[in-house]
Amino acid sequence: MKKTALLGAFVALAVSSSAFAKEWKEIRIGLEAAYEPFTYKTADGKLTGFDVDIANALCEQMKAKCSFVEQDWKGIIPALRANKFDAIISSMSITEERKKAVDFSAKYYHTPQRLVGKTGAGDGSPASLKGKRVGILKASTQEKYAQKYYAPAGATLVPYDAQQQVYLDLAAGRIDYTVADAVEVGEGFLKKPEGKAFAYIGAELKDDQLFGLGAGVAVRKSDTDLRDQFTAAIKAIRANGVYKKINDKYFKFDVYGN
Repeated sequence: MKKTALLGAFVALAVSSSAFAKEWKEIRIGLEAAYEPFTYKTADGKLTGFDVDIANALCEQMKAKCSFVEQDWKGIIPALRANKFDAIISSMSITEERKKAVDFSAKYYHTPQRLVGKTGAGDGSPASLKGKRVGILKASTQEKYAQKYYAPAGATLVPYDAQQQVYLDLAAGRIDYTVADAVEVGEGFLKKPEGKAFAYIGAELKDDQLFGLGAGVAVRKSDTDLRDQFTAAIKAIRANGVYKKINDKYFKFDVYGN
């Protein structure tokens, strides 16, 4: 009798919890629009890029309405936690450090990291950067890498609020190098007129603990249902061809990676 009553209480609680589960019909997406070709603005001020298209595709798959909220990178996780938006889709690498503050979906892309400087400017080793100025984006995985490997070898780290500011100073000669996503710096700087004198320096940078294993959708730790919906949606658009269509709009290779 008691077991039956207890079972009934659990069922009632489950039904009650389900009834009050949040329906994600509208999702506010936080992003920083300064990371071409992933998230940037057209000449007329329209948000565009791979991240933006992926976000719209994921929301469509989830049958939810997307809206975008711009936020500087340094404050993007605090803003998510302060409920200024519901998710971050802005090329955020999944790292153990960030997992302490937010939850992540499965990855939706994974690209390598590189050191960039004037063509022929050294071998890219930490020792070769002694006395050089390295521009890095504040609160980024690239900043963590430079702090771990380049600063102890004698490089001076120069932090910036946006990656585009880094490129302006690199082109002007105010800094000597930057650490950046290989695809982003390739499309957003090296292929442009101001980046013609620059190149990848040394080999691909490796540190899975710092760089993580891909970019994911970040959500508040309390929103595990939203996290799981994004993961399911990523798998769905990978399977139904939507991801490939978006991928091929921006890249000549599968940016999803290994």
